[in-house]
Amino acid sequence: MKIGIVGLPNVGKSTMFNAITNAGAECANYPFCTIEPNVGVVPVPDERLDELTKMYHPEKTTHAVIEFVDIAGLVKGASKGEGLGNKFLSHIREVDSIVEVVRCFEDPNVVHVDGSINPLRDIETINLELIFADIETVEKRLERAKKNLKADKKYQAEIDLLEKIKKTLEDGKSARTLSLTEEEQEIIKDSFLLTLKPILYIANISEEQLANPEENENVKIVEEYAKNEKAAVIPLCVKIEEELSSLDDQDKKEMLEALGLKESGLDKVIKASYDLLGLMSFLTAGEPEVRAWTIKKGTKAPEAAGKIHSDIQRGFIRAEIVSYDDLVREGSMVKAREKGLVRSEGKEYIMQDGDIVLFRFNV
Repeated sequence: MKIGIVGLPNVGKSTMFNAITNAGAECANYPFCTIEPNVGVVPVPDERLDELTKMYHPEKTTHAVIEFVDIAGLVKGASKGEGLGNKFLSHIREVDSIVEVVRCFEDPNVVHVDGSINPLRDIETINLELIFADIETVEKRLERAKKNLKADKKYQAEIDLLEKIKKTLEDGKSARTLSLTEEEQEIIKDSFLLTLKPILYIANISEEQLANPEENENVKIVEEYAKNEKAAVIPLCVKIEEELSSLDDQDKKEMLEALGLKESGLDKVIKASYDLLGLMSFLTAGEPEVRAWTIKKGTKAPEAAGKIHSDIQRGFIRAEIVSYDDLVREGSMVKAREKGLVRSEGKEYIMQDGDIVLFRFNV
């Protein structure tokens, strides 16, 4: 799963990407991997793995991972190919969701590309380019659907939906602001609309504003806009995050305490990005390995088993499951079994976040 980081020049986008990739490199549990210069794979922070590692003392602990892509900068006119526009848009098409960094801090030493701090203008500069690109996509698909309608009346539902999306886009709103039925989502799922992708806004604030980000007027502006987009906002100081990402665990903990923070902003971003994609983790635990496995919310037990190995899915018999909370409270799988907390689930069981699983299979 890929998350694309976007933003105007000098908003902190590349600094945040550097902080994320530093964080990945510093993580002993998962070897950081750079696929290309602008793509970084980082582990998803999960305190549950830490507890299970203490319990089982495994040979290795493996976190779920997520890819972040530092997308080329954007200028007005990107939808028409201005600047690196075509590259920018093609990179966004390839990611599953978007993290947009918005500058909410004042600093006379860091020049803003438009001469002043205005988060709403910055957001709209990027979003309007995505909207313009989507209008072009919708118009082409509409034209095709209308031609197909002559041969098959089923295309009327697609035409009605595309007309609705087009009107929303022409009103300057993202497609994600629409409430679509399951049937409509199915029709449009392969449309590659940029403004349908889930989005998370990062409000980049100064170190002085970290203690009370809710009092920052610029953050409030971003939050108000995000509400209409059905999106979340995470205020953080990108400069501080870059410093934190270069520290070892103990120094990082001390710096967070000094700042009055429970966790780093980047950990929040990574967790929120994971959730944004509708992902969750089930866990396997034993002496060889403690591991988090990534699945979509709503995944049934056999499909989850297939994440480990296709043979386990093919020969699935049942899943023996205990919840993370129950296992940690009892202290061992043996005690959890004695208390009847280990359940046997079949093929129709829908996996829950934090399920600790042993799959029984026969091939």
